[in-house]
Amino acid sequence: MFKRILAPMDRSSLAECVLPHTVAIARAFESHVTLVHVMDSSSSATWHRALDPLNWQIKKAEAEFYLRELTLRLQELGVRTDKHILEGQAAEQVVEFSGAHNIQLVIVSSHGQSGLSGWNVSSVVQKIILRVHTSLLIVRAYRPTSTEATGLRYRRVLIPVDGSHRAECVLPVARALAHSQETEILLAHVIQRPAIPRRTRPTREDLELVDRIVGRNRTETIQYLDELQSQLSGKVETRILVSDQAAVALHELADQEKVDLILLSAHGCSALSQWPFGSVVSSFINYGTTPLLIIQDLPPNKIEPTRAEVAAREHGRR
Repeated sequence: MFKRILAPMDRSSLAECVLPHTVAIARAFESHVTLVHVMDSSSSATWHRALDPLNWQIKKAEAEFYLRELTLRLQELGVRTDKHILEGQAAEQVVEFSGAHNIQLVIVSSHGQSGLSGWNVSSVVQKIILRVHTSLLIVRAYRPTSTEATGLRYRRVLIPVDGSHRAECVLPVARALAHSQETEILLAHVIQRPAIPRRTRPTREDLELVDRIVGRNRTETIQYLDELQSQLSGKVETRILVSDQAAVALHELADQEKVDLILLSAHGCSALSQWPFGSVVSSFINYGTTPLLIIQDLPPNKIEPTRAEVAAREHGRR
């Protein structure tokens, strides 16, 4: 599934938090890994005022040496790896490279060279997430992790499912992880209570109707999760939650169960396919604290460009 993996590196220790994850995923799927470093030639580059041909070549040589060292580290661990130096604006170059080289998974650190901030992901990473239109693994740089590139194991993986075929597209990935790392799988489904009129207090009949609908959905969900469980190997547990807000319930479950990876489809049963992610996925991107593996269930040509993208293209900008 992930034959080609792309890992952008910006020469910061924060960005290198992706290396253990990169090795773990590459080993599980026998992937080829490409490391890229983007030399920022835009006016926003911190060393732009000193930009000259000699300085540029020095910076490029430093970047080459840095990527060569990382490449050798991964190759010594049995991961097929190559490297590329790109020039331009970081997010745009990563997105273009991914599309041009048929990358199936992009692994990014939530923060990099600009340092940690109060935002859950940095501005550059946010741009990559919204425009790369392929599967993504987002690693939280602010969470303590080993600097060693080997030894990472996903012990407990949370998979939210909603009854749709889209949500089930993650199952092959779950099977591969369970096989290679003896990962425990936690299947979770949230039953949302049906909305009732809020201007007046609900009657007894209203509450009884809600309870009947939730009860019926619970019966269906038990059968549904049993079917999914039979498609997976190893240790698989199930959780059925009842909540008014699916995203909130899943965030709380991830914390309670101490999962070390959340695996989910980019879209669920109610998501609009012209957008890159559904609301639950967007919530985990913006507010989650656990490493997040998003399987993009749509081809790039099915995700419509935003009005801002269209306007920028018309004016010759990215």
